[in-house]
Amino acid sequence: MSLLEVDALTVRYGADAVVDDLSFALEPGEALGLVGESGSGKSQTALAVMGLLPATAAVGGSIRFAGTDLRGLGRKAMNRLRSVSLAIVFQDPSLALNPYLTIGRQLTAILHAHDLARGPDALARAEAALADVGLPDPRRQLAAYPHELSGGMRQRVMIAAALLGKPDLLIADEPTTALDVTVQAQILELLDRLRDHTSLLLITHDLGVIAGHCERMLVMESGRLVESGSTATVFRAPEHAATQALIGAATDLAVDSPPAGDSDFLMSADALSVGYPAGRSQRLAAVRELSLALRRGETLAVVGESGSGKTSVARALCGLVAPAGGSVVFAGKRLGATLAERDLGLKRRIQLVFQDPAGSLSPGMKVAEIVAEPLRVHEPGLAREEVRRRVEAALADVGLGPEYLGRYPHELSGGQAQRTAIARALVLRPELLVCDEAVAALDGSVRARLLARLKAVQANTGLGILFIAHDLAVVRQIAHRVAVMYLGRIVEAGETDAVFGNPRHPYTRALIDAVPVPDPLRPAGRNSLSGEIPSPLAPPSGCAFHPRCRWSEPRCVAGRPALERIGGEPRRVACWRAEDPELVTTPG
Repeated sequence: MSLLEVDALTVRYGADAVVDDLSFALEPGEALGLVGESGSGKSQTALAVMGLLPATAAVGGSIRFAGTDLRGLGRKAMNRLRSVSLAIVFQDPSLALNPYLTIGRQLTAILHAHDLARGPDALARAEAALADVGLPDPRRQLAAYPHELSGGMRQRVMIAAALLGKPDLLIADEPTTALDVTVQAQILELLDRLRDHTSLLLITHDLGVIAGHCERMLVMESGRLVESGSTATVFRAPEHAATQALIGAATDLAVDSPPAGDSDFLMSADALSVGYPAGRSQRLAAVRELSLALRRGETLAVVGESGSGKTSVARALCGLVAPAGGSVVFAGKRLGATLAERDLGLKRRIQLVFQDPAGSLSPGMKVAEIVAEPLRVHEPGLAREEVRRRVEAALADVGLGPEYLGRYPHELSGGQAQRTAIARALVLRPELLVCDEAVAALDGSVRARLLARLKAVQANTGLGILFIAHDLAVVRQIAHRVAVMYLGRIVEAGETDAVFGNPRHPYTRALIDAVPVPDPLRPAGRNSLSGEIPSPLAPPSGCAFHPRCRWSEPRCVAGRPALERIGGEPRRVACWRAEDPELVTTPG
């Protein structure tokens, strides 16, 4: 008997079927991957299994778990099963964790609710669960609030919460999408370790994750199952067009050559520093004396773990935070420190796309109004017909047709909302587009089409793109050059092919090692870093990376290496041993 049997599952909202006649089975101890574009029905399937669909959903078919028909159970019976027999980990732990309760109180509440433990026993089990998921100093973390933990630590808390009752089935819905590659590798290693006693239904748009961690995979399109089989077989010979598109998007690593010439710089930053107040007498230094330059028609990617300072760089360049030091020059003009100090004409030439579309799109405005708003502010004299034409053209640039004009943000999938945000930025025809994790929420084939459109816009207009990302596979697809940041400083910068093909800094090597490979016959991405990125309030001496670097030596502790060109290459590296190729290019 299969552990989970889904037969002819249908989920409808009114006349729309978001899951249509879906059948599959999951065996004990198996890891099954569920993939598909945004809106294909993956998450709705997970919610149906967990009995968490809203009352407005009409559900048909059957869901049997360990021989029990879950559709026939009432709320109380389902609540008894959740956490104890089946559990789910959502994509965004910041939405799933209560911001007003400590981690300890949230974990012990689960134990209390299922009569699994009380008092000191419950605290001990909660602490043990945090230790099992690799959280440092788990006893201290029990007293922490969610906002005091990094994204990776919060995700591990969510996994600990899901595993407290030792469930037979864990559903992981995009558990690593928003995480840096090194933290992602840690989470995936953790999920692999669970396989002795827990089956896994892994929902993700990252085929590298599926390839390295699932024996079988299912592919959904428009609510229907279009292909299934062993992961190796599906990757080797995909039959359905949707599967072919997903795998093609995951394995296409082509990148254009960077624009030639150093004279036509669109934007440059010199010795840029950004800081934030941190208590009465402290100041957090998020960016430290950073210098970079971006040419017209070029894409420069800035990568690094959470806490490295990437977003602070983007906000300082756009004038959303005032630099603590240094200068920013755009199109030959030194910019004011803040947005208020920049003239209206300049503001329209630089556009920013945030990672979270839900936080940047007004819920009370339709897509047509959202995309048109910048035109009404910056070009108030445009005729209504011209505004509509420009809006439709911007939406077309990101792959959305006119049928989306009348929709509200809550009627869009996450990927559609993100594309709407990008269309809003492109409608003004800016000279510089700053993308802060702008494609992190997009599925592989959607993302590939959007990146292709951005490249086309760039080729036609000379658009410069500053691309902030943690997904190195995406960076390799779109960026001409890449700058790697660690704790507020650039530690390596150069042409993308050179940096990815022959990294010269140990941190860059570790990031590349951790990238999941979309090939079931090759080893999964591995984490070669221990510990967390240090606090900017108390940075290590010398090279900030030395506490996590396995090649650290006394001079790394004593002094910080400068970011310098090496071997005549157009590349800069901040490492004492940057010209020791055996040290940093041999996989560890």
